[in-house]
Amino acid sequence: MNRNLWLMVAAQALFMTNNIVFVAVNGLVGLSIAPFTWLATLPIMGYVLGGALSTGPVAWTQARWGRRVSFQIGLVVACFSSLLAAWAVYESNFWLLVCATVIAGYYSANGQLYRFAAAELAKPNYRERAVSMVLAGGIVGGVLGPNLAQWAQHAGSVPFAGAYAALAGVALIAMLVVAKVEFPPVPPKQKGGEGGRPLSEIMRQPVFIVSTAAAAFGYGVMNLLMAASPIAMKICGHPFADAALVLEWHIIGMFAPGFFTGQLIKRFGAIKVMGAGVVLNLICIAIALQGIEVANFVISMFLVGVGWNFLFTAGTALSLNAYRPEEKDKAQGAINFCIFMMMMASSLSSGALVTTQGWRLLNLISLVPVALTGVIVIWYVLRGRGAKV
Repeated sequence: MNRNLWLMVAAQALFMTNNIVFVAVNGLVGLSIAPFTWLATLPIMGYVLGGALSTGPVAWTQARWGRRVSFQIGLVVACFSSLLAAWAVYESNFWLLVCATVIAGYYSANGQLYRFAAAELAKPNYRERAVSMVLAGGIVGGVLGPNLAQWAQHAGSVPFAGAYAALAGVALIAMLVVAKVEFPPVPPKQKGGEGGRPLSEIMRQPVFIVSTAAAAFGYGVMNLLMAASPIAMKICGHPFADAALVLEWHIIGMFAPGFFTGQLIKRFGAIKVMGAGVVLNLICIAIALQGIEVANFVISMFLVGVGWNFLFTAGTALSLNAYRPEEKDKAQGAINFCIFMMMMASSLSSGALVTTQGWRLLNLISLVPVALTGVIVIWYVLRGRGAKV
């Protein structure tokens, strides 16, 4: 770990603080001011939609001005969108809140590239651990985010407006952190350069397919359950303090393994770690189906967090083999676009399912993307064995 990587760990921690407050608050605020209850998680989907729409512009700014400038633009947007969301809550304007979260998605598209930036700041044989350690910085956000949401819940005359306003301060701190990182210089553009292979060719590679599928489906399952859990707990009669506790343990599950996931990938390989992630997701769903006590929520959400970490970290590490240095901006943009599209589908369906069909059916439906992930991983393994034969 060098100085630049530790700064990226801090940037990731602040980024995840923003994400967790959004997840903890958006669904509950949406439930209180949305015109229909099934639209409760639409602000969460807006955040994801904004990220998906921003992958192209962010990839362009990364290629044009480099990591630091692009990341700082994202943080300026984060500050503005947080204040806009606070104003929307004060005005009880649901659609303005959705608009604010869509704008905030630009910051999310930038933050999703922190893990790739970490790989570039480390030596080649340390890339997997660098990605894992920077993701582990999210554990700070896992503790800070729910507590910040709970502390700022009643700051001001309108519930949760203070939580959004506090995120503007978090973005300002992140600006100072990112300003201190010494990123590699932007390589000069060569005349007549093609920028590597066409994106379609890159995306057809089996290594790209399995790595992107693991990251996207892992994120989709996690987001489907995480976005619904505060609403499900409120419907089940649990107070917000219990929901904050569940989210805190969920984020610990997401990022605490980052301290050793890199070593697991180096020792056993990315595919085996992905397989472990699929198994953990299955165990999570089984426990969630056993009851609606706080313990069930805590354990199941902790396990889906660990499963996400294994799938997302291993997918990111494996994806580094799918593109050349001159192809990184478009390849990373495509990977993140797939992730955001999966998150967008899970965000909206999460609120609609939990409010109309219930927590149990939501968990049963989540078995579909978990099974698809397992099938793709098995396909990749069998394809590799067939190629060797």
